This record gives sequence, C-alpha cells and structure tokens, in this order.
Amino acid sequence: MSGRPEILFPLFAGLDTLAGVGPKIAKTFAQMNVEKPRDLLFTLPYSGIDRRRRASILGADFPQVLTVSVEIGRHLRPARKGRPYRVEVRDAQTTFQLVFFQAREDWLQKQLPTGQRRVVSGKVEVFDGIGQMVHPDHILREDEADDIPLFEPVYPLTAGLTQRVVAKAAATALELAPELDDWIDPGLRAREGWPRWKPALETAHHPLGPDELSPTAVARQRLAYDELMAHQLTLALARQAVRRGKGIPTVGTGALQRKVLASLPYTPTGAQDRALAEIASDMAQPVRMNRLLQGDVGAGKTLVALMALLIAVEAGGQGVMMAPTEILARQHLEGLRPLAEAAGVRLEILTGRDKGADRAEKLGALLSGEIGILVGTHAVFQRDVAFKDLRLAVVDEQHRFGVAQRMELGAKGRAADMLVMTATPIPRSLSLAQYGDMDVSVLDEKPPGRKPVKTALVSAGRMDEVIDHLRRAIEEGRQAYWVCPLVEESEVVDMTAAEERFKHLRAVLGEGHVGVVHGQLPPRDKDEAMARFVAGETRVLVSTTVIEVGVDVPNASIMVIERAESFGLAQLHQLRGRVGRGTAESTCLLLYQPPLSEGGRRRLEVLRETEDGFRIAEEDLAMRGAGDLIGTAQSGLPKFRIADLERQAALMALAQSDARKLLADDPKLESDRGAAARVLLWLMEQDKAIRLISVG
Repeated sequence: MSGRPEILFPLFAGLDTLAGVGPKIAKTFAQMNVEKPRDLLFTLPYSGIDRRRRASILGADFPQVLTVSVEIGRHLRPARKGRPYRVEVRDAQTTFQLVFFQAREDWLQKQLPTGQRRVVSGKVEVFDGIGQMVHPDHILREDEADDIPLFEPVYPLTAGLTQRVVAKAAATALELAPELDDWIDPGLRAREGWPRWKPALETAHHPLGPDELSPTAVARQRLAYDELMAHQLTLALARQAVRRGKGIPTVGTGALQRKVLASLPYTPTGAQDRALAEIASDMAQPVRMNRLLQGDVGAGKTLVALMALLIAVEAGGQGVMMAPTEILARQHLEGLRPLAEAAGVRLEILTGRDKGADRAEKLGALLSGEIGILVGTHAVFQRDVAFKDLRLAVVDEQHRFGVAQRMELGAKGRAADMLVMTATPIPRSLSLAQYGDMDVSVLDEKPPGRKPVKTALVSAGRMDEVIDHLRRAIEEGRQAYWVCPLVEESEVVDMTAAEERFKHLRAVLGEGHVGVVHGQLPPRDKDEAMARFVAGETRVLVSTTVIEVGVDVPNASIMVIERAESFGLAQLHQLRGRVGRGTAESTCLLLYQPPLSEGGRRRLEVLRETEDGFRIAEEDLAMRGAGDLIGTAQSGLPKFRIADLERQAALMALAQSDARKLLADDPKLESDRGAAARVLLWLMEQDKAIRLISVG
C-alpha cells in the first residue's frame, strides 16, 4: 500500500485542470473547502430549477423561473442615467419585457436583434401589470436551446463564484472520474437498488427532477453510504489494531468483588450486572478490551468501574482510573476509597500536585505493586510513572479524549485493557460515528433509591421568590448549586457574572453561607471552595459550568440554573444530575429570560417532561444537529460532505456491520472487494486507516 492508486491521480490534481478554473477561481473555490477535483465531485447540488419550455408566461404562478421562446420587439433605451434598458418580447400568447441594468447597448443589439427569435430563461415577476424578466439566466438561438438542461442543478456558492462556473467545473470533474470496482457488498447493493459509483455521481450532479435531490434518492444514498463506510472501515481497522496488540488474559477470582458487594447497602441493578459480565468476559480474552461504558447521570458507572479494577487486582495486576480534572480525580478517590477499603486494596491518587518525597514514595509503591488501584489526572502519563503490571485503564468522560489519546494510554500498559466511561448519553448514530472502534455497554437502569428531581421553569422576573425559597431551604440545613449563565465564550465575562451573583447572594443569605467556583480561579482555591461545600461549611455554591461533570454532594438538593435557555439540552441534563443524589426531595429551577425562542422553549419543556438521558439526547440531536451536540471543535466527529448523521443513522449502523464483516473475512483487504475498499479509503482521504493497513 505504498501510495495513492494511479487511477485516482486525476481526482487529486489541481483544480486548474478543470474547465474554466484559473488560479483566481481556484482560490475562491478553496473558501468552500474545494481544493481538488475530488472535493468538487462530492459537492452536490442542493436544489434545482425547472427549465422545461412553456408556450407562454401567461398563467404562471409569479414570481417563477420560466423558459419560453419569444420574438424580439422594440429596444427601449433608458430615458436617463441609472434607469434600466428594456427590450420588449412576445411569446405565443402575450408580451413582456427583458430588463437590464448597466448593460452595454451594442452587446444587447447583437444578442437580441429585433424581429428574430430567441429562447429566454429566467425569473419572471409582474410589475404594474407587465411581466418582467430581469437579466435572463439564458438567451439562446432556437438551434442552441437544447443546451439548457430541463432541470438545472443549483450548487452551493461562495462570493466570487457563479452557478455557471461551478457547473462547468463539476462537469469536467465528472469526466475525470474513473469507473471504480465496487467496494459495497454486491448483495447489499442489489437489495438497496443502488447504482455503481460513477453513475451515482452522474445522477447526483444531473438530477432529472426534485426527487433526485432528496437524501433518500438512491444515487445520493449510495454516495452517503460510501462516506460512512470509509469512516467505519477506519474505525474498524483501529479496533483491529488494538485487538492485534496482544492482550493479557485477566481472570478474577471474585474474592475482592464479593467483599465490596457485602459492604453495600443495596444490590446492583440488572444493567450493572450485565455490563460487568461483558467487561469481565472481554478482560479474560487474549486480545485487548476496548469498551465504552455509557450510562446516564446516576446510573452507577463508578461501581461497575471499581469491580472491573478489582478483577485486575484479583488477577495479580493493577488498575488505573483517569479523570480529566483534579476535582474529578479527587471525587473518584472519595467515592472509591470506602469500597477499596472494604476489599482491602491500597488505592492512591496521583496528580500534578504530588511533589518530592511524597511523589517518590507513591511511584515506588506503584512499581513494587503495593498500590493496587491508582486514580489520577493526565499526570499518570508522565515518563517516570511506571506500573508493576497494569492490566486495566479506566478513562472517565471520554469526549475530552480522541481516538489518538486512547491509543497513547493503551501504549502505557503495553497490553492494558481499556474501559472508557461517559455520562453523556449519546444517540446511537453519533456513538457509532464517534466510538465505532469500541464495543459498547449501556447502563439504562437507575439504582434503587434515586429520587426523581422536580423540575420547574421560572421566569427571571421572579428571582426574589427563588432567593426566598433558597433562604428557607438553607435554614432547614439543605444545600444548593447556583449555576451562572454562559456568556459568549469569554471566561472573563463568565467570571464577572459568577462574582456578581456571588456578592448578591452573600449579601442576602449571609457571609459564610456562599462559595464561588469559576474557570479563572487558581486550582487550589477551586478545590478549597469545593471542599468547603462538600463538607457542608458553605450552603450555596455559585459556579460557572465547572461543576457540570461528576461532582457529588448528596446533601445538595437544589439546583438553580440562571438563563437556562442559553445552555444545551445535554448540559442542562448533566447539571440537573448533580442533585437528587441523597435522600432528600430535590428540585431543579430553570430560570429563563422571556421571551423564549421556539427552540429555547422546546429544550426547557423536554427537560421538564423527562429524566431519561437517552431520550433527551435524541431530542437534542434532532434540534441541534450532530456537530453542535458534542461541540465540533473537540468532538473528533468526521466532516461528511454528503452523509447526514441525523437523518441517516440507519445507514451508519449498516456501514459499521458491513465494515466489521469485511475485515473479519479479509483482515488485510487483499480480496477483490478488499482492494476496492482500499481505493475507497484513498478516495475518502482516510490516511490513518491506510497507515493501519500498511503497518499490519
């Protein structure tokens, strides 16, 4: 697999190989991310114009694009500068005008000689009872009129490009496109009625009518499938590479797990048992585990993760649990410590703050195997951190982590199994796009004893009532979070908002009762404010969204979210999940600034109706689209030109099973279909995947 197959060279040449594209136009195309013929092939028309010929403009539904044959009448020159030039024309039934602004008279006389016939096509509007076609799109002699397509595709444009330039360049790109062997399973192609690759492109660029512009049109579906298939092949190759990395079979005795279960006041849910069984079975295999544990807020992921870590210890190895921030790492420590003690396992934390003798002692105990389970932040990645026998790495809150970091962490433990936990329920289509290289376990039951959270929408005008409610709750010994709005991406402004609200609440509720946490605080102050809230010294914690993930204070039973309409659904759901962890009745107050937009109202209502994170995620996807849902900047979501993740979730699932099956039958892609699939990977610029094949 030394390099790009020769058959694709023309598609990867410069854009200036296309008709009508010089250096200047090529620069303009680049603003649309079109840099070579291949990119233009996958830039499909988004609508079309019906240019079928009519006898007359009479009876049309104005304004409308019409194509008619006319006889040219008088030229009416403008009476004064700045007025338009008009040409009278007559079709089979009526007279109307062609209108030109700033046009040169000699050019118009030549194009439209009085007494001759022409076919004109353009948008016709009616002013003062006279039909007018301003700047016709086409003016042709009768014998050239067949050049106008009956249904003319409309391409996306950027300033400096015209439809004609794009259409002409796209037509040349199509001529350059080779006939390629098919990478789609023949049975699947027959079942779906999909055309071959090149005919599919031709149909997509020359639609015969509006039906062929729809994402469900067979040609478009096939091209979308090609993109999804290339993406899923890449993920499947990554999964295969991880599995090729020999794992160590890790089989627990169950002894430590039984001690922990005996110490719990409840029994695990069916979903927890099922997830743990899937994990244990993966760990016992001689290939490396790469599993995603997806569970809604409060579904009990921590217990499952600890049990998995104990399997590693039972088998004579060690486990590590990584969190994105120090606050979260400390919290995992708090949550896991009593359980680890019940099992008699030494559990330690390692963060960037460990220095000197203390750090040296921990590193020594890691290397000798005395520490069974390590909790930490990215500091776990540092050079001098070495384990005696690392078997399992658990990573919390994955979307801060891309496929590349997953591979890096895997390398630390030579062959350590990998479990990724996320508290963000992800709709199936997205989890396939983002985590298609992993196997997934889902926790879809809440442990007993989690009380539902009452959710209410409150207009910002009733702020005083809310603060009154808060004062009474504090007198009863309860605790509350107060989350400040996200102000345009500026942390400094966020900080001001949080500081102002903090001062206001402190004045009303009393000096020692209120704490504040925001992104601009030094880590030590942040931890201190959190610690005082956890200990119950402060009653109200004012914060920006720092607390969104993972913070656990069972006594906190009120969540106030200011300007709730400015948050995304998933974020609101995460924030609400911070309360309702103890025995008290919990409430979440969504403060909004009227008037609400349609989308804002719908988001808040969905939240009031349901606590099911998966349903909320589906709604969120429907409302916001895939890129926004996980913040495209850090999402690692592929950018598809044709496929649409929201609407084509089923195609994505199909592509995943197809890609995995192809690799299972032909791991090195050496069969005829395998060779075609390699061409697809080059065509879709999946260089990562190509490297994975050539290494393998």
